[in-house]
Amino acid sequence: MRVLVCGGAGYIGSNMTVMLATQGYEPVVYDNLSRGHRAAIRNVEFVLGDLADYDLLVETLKKYRIEAVMHFAAFIEVGESVRKPLEYYRNNLCCTQNLLSAMEAEGVRKFVFSSTAAVYGIPASVPIPEDSPTEPINPYGQTKLAVEKMCHHQSRAGKLAYASLRYFNACGAGDNATLGEDHCPESHLIPLVIQAAMGKRRDVSIYGTNYQTPDGTCIRDYAHVSDLCRAHLLALDKLDEQPELIYNLGNEKGYSVREVIETVKKVSGKDFRVVEADRRAGDPPTLTADAKRAKGELNWKTEWPELEGIVSTAWQWHTSHPDGYQD
Repeated sequence: MRVLVCGGAGYIGSNMTVMLATQGYEPVVYDNLSRGHRAAIRNVEFVLGDLADYDLLVETLKKYRIEAVMHFAAFIEVGESVRKPLEYYRNNLCCTQNLLSAMEAEGVRKFVFSSTAAVYGIPASVPIPEDSPTEPINPYGQTKLAVEKMCHHQSRAGKLAYASLRYFNACGAGDNATLGEDHCPESHLIPLVIQAAMGKRRDVSIYGTNYQTPDGTCIRDYAHVSDLCRAHLLALDKLDEQPELIYNLGNEKGYSVREVIETVKKVSGKDFRVVEADRRAGDPPTLTADAKRAKGELNWKTEWPELEGIVSTAWQWHTSHPDGYQD
């Protein structure tokens, strides 16, 4: 199967591209390299393009006889989405509508969408199942939910078979720790703590130490990027049976901010300064996934259930790429 990987030069997209290639698929990467890295793309076909370019999308779908599309090309920073909402609506929603229109024009029906647990907002209970109310509290979550609704209506019109995969916290480095996380600026906890262990940051901040959790710090669900990518392959196959799929992807096990910090210290053998700061607005005490649906319907299994293993792959990548990808 020939699969167009939109955002295939990014963190999850690059891992997905390699997994597709090793599993016998024919991936084609489509990326404008605004936030991705050319060095993360291996020996596959690459199209330098923006999702706003309808004509290029149609040309690419036709030229490579694409049979399915995976979409990882969204902007992902919650804080940035609050500061720049129109940029997020343009890129995450309008450009995805453009992509779906090109797919409809070329008769490409299969679509696997990288969604997020941010669609739930602040949940009433945890772990969070897929039928929890979707009440996002920021433009990032709003745009992802809007895409899900757009896919739903397109599917009901008989023009799309889609899977919406709601990640919790993607982390680690895939393909034997050769494909890691390189965002600028970085906002994800594990790479930030690793940067402190490497001496690239002066300290790490803990935002809130008085939450109703065992150690007072926020608890989050971390899923290794390779486990997420395997779920995409399983969902793609499942689209032959069902035209609409929604799955949470998480380990169903939470780790606190302090546990992440202590795990990085253990894996790295390094100590570093930790600063306690005030809570951030909108941070729930605990966010963990109920991923039983994906495990049951897709037979999805996480091969990286423990934080230490996840952090070890991330540490290996960051120490072998101290300045990130060199494009």
